[in-house]
Amino acid sequence: MQGVNNSNQAMRRQALFMDLYKSAFPTVAKYVSCMGGNFDEAKDVFQDALVIYYEKVILTPTALKNDIGYLIGTARNLWLKRYYQTSQHLPLDNLEIPLTDEESPSHGRLLRFLETAGRKCMNLLKSFYYDRLSLQEIADEFGYSGTRSATVQKYKCLEKVRESIREKSLVYDDFME
Repeated sequence: MQGVNNSNQAMRRQALFMDLYKSAFPTVAKYVSCMGGNFDEAKDVFQDALVIYYEKVILTPTALKNDIGYLIGTARNLWLKRYYQTSQHLPLDNLEIPLTDEESPSHGRLLRFLETAGRKCMNLLKSFYYDRLSLQEIADEFGYSGTRSATVQKYKCLEKVRESIREKSLVYDDFME
């Protein structure tokens, strides 16, 4: 019976890490990129942050209010430490890095991937992210039974887009102009 419990724990841990990776890595990759790093460095920093997260939350159970925020903050601090140690630049304490035209997301590329999810999904995602409608308003507008159904549909739409991106093995830089 012990082997079954260990197997279930390993599967839950793997699912947790995948969820954290999907939720937090794009933000970390963008930050590292804006700070002069590359994709491999972002992966290294994120992996180190995952280990710290694991030690903090799993091995010594600590209730965090925001797992994603903790993970992103840890990765940011690790990157700043690495950046400061390997460069002869000025301290980065309050440095704001504006996006240049070359670093802005390609709206055409993003739109093409959103279109792969279908018109209804595009409308739902637009309502949530751009029109800033609440999930209850979306449920009412799209005829869902409640906010839970709207949440599930939004998730399914995002998964369609993610799957399309995964199939093409795209990375962050593929969406930048």
